[in-house]
Amino acid sequence: MKILFSLALLCLVAFTVLAQEKPPELKVHFHHVHLNVTDPKASADFYTSKFDCEKAQFADKQQAVWAQKSWLLFNQVKKSPQLDLTSAIWHIGWGAENMKETYAKQQAMGTKFFEPLRDISDIGGNTGAKDLFFYCYVQSPDNALIELNTARHHNFGHMHLFSADPVSAAEWWGKHFGVRLSPNLKSPNARKPRMYRDVPIGPSASFMMDNVNIIIYPIEYPKKAYADRWQNRSTFDSTKGKAVDHIALSVDNLADTLKQLKADGVKIMQGIKTIKGTKIKSAFIEGPDNILFELVEGHANKEQMK
Repeated sequence: MKILFSLALLCLVAFTVLAQEKPPELKVHFHHVHLNVTDPKASADFYTSKFDCEKAQFADKQQAVWAQKSWLLFNQVKKSPQLDLTSAIWHIGWGAENMKETYAKQQAMGTKFFEPLRDISDIGGNTGAKDLFFYCYVQSPDNALIELNTARHHNFGHMHLFSADPVSAAEWWGKHFGVRLSPNLKSPNARKPRMYRDVPIGPSASFMMDNVNIIIYPIEYPKKAYADRWQNRSTFDSTKGKAVDHIALSVDNLADTLKQLKADGVKIMQGIKTIKGTKIKSAFIEGPDNILFELVEGHANKEQMK
């Protein structure tokens, strides 16, 4: 009986130590995309006139856009960023139930396209597939790219990133932000290169954070698709100062989250500060491929304005 009790006690002690050593899961949510623009009001007009989102004011002062469950926030700059496609944030995206009809409406509005409507129904391997999946890239006045693609909705729905190692980048999101990753990423095939129409699209990764699908393509994609911009370079620029400056995620307790991330070796770019004109606290970290992340205390909602 004493032996059984001792074993039980040892198991309990071991479990307690493991529980103490294992960091708590982070409750992280998608908060906003921060863009560099020359005219925040004009930018709000642009996004709300062309995509499903609405004008709002963040912190009762800042011109902003509310896109279903998260924000588009604007940092005013004197000059529009260049469209160089040399950072790891490629574009943001909205869905469209009928892409041909949506594209025609955008044309009628005088929308500027970086890439016109394209049929990529065969991207899954069915070489005979047609008229099932379309996309196009809209170019904002400040050179951000916005994808419109076939979907079951017309909401803000994805961000497309690049990475030198898409699988490891996704695992970083899983480790530090608790996103649910596909078991397929553990497969030996997950890191195999894949081509589509002579352009590398794999290895890749995809996962959801709230209603936003994060998709990561390999660095070989921009090197091939945007070769003129990638001459004599092999790594990504920081996203800071680009059209899409950073991705912002929200947490319940910023101090605890930052402490945990620092202990895990994540680079802290800026400690906790209060966002100007508000009581909202935030901090900045650096993620894979020089992506700048802002961590905001408190989850995104339309009442988060003070």
